[in-house]
Amino acid sequence: MVSSVKKLNFFVALNLPSAFLCGVRIKSINQSSCITSVRHKWINKNPFKSMYWAVQGMSAELATGALIIIKLKELNKKISMLVVSNDAEFIKKGRGIIRFKCDQGFEIDKALKNAIETKESQTIILNADGIDSKGDVISKFSFTWSLKLKP
Repeated sequence: MVSSVKKLNFFVALNLPSAFLCGVRIKSINQSSCITSVRHKWINKNPFKSMYWAVQGMSAELATGALIIIKLKELNKKISMLVVSNDAEFIKKGRGIIRFKCDQGFEIDKALKNAIETKESQTIILNADGIDSKGDVISKFSFTWSLKLKP
């Protein structure tokens, strides 16, 4: 693994300060999956005594984007990445510690390979579900990422 969890969390602090201040952290990452977490607390609450939806979105997006980032670093190619759309479903109030997991690393590998071989923009839909400490799914996020080889 090129990037450690500690290095990636430092990256989050420098490049995504609002996510870092709200408590979003990478907990584990490998070739196939990334898990992020965020704890419900004063700084990320809403008036309904649960976690603000946007904080959940930041943690979910990071679970998908961090996987792309580590793969780009390993490829040593200049490829742009951009969220072009997203969708979310909220099932239950977010309280306590919420973990988001994306386990589509191998699908990212295929999309990056296609972007390099075809030199055309590729889109990939990556999912991250939010699960609370009781094991209940509280939210489901889907992000459509565009990956394009830079000239």
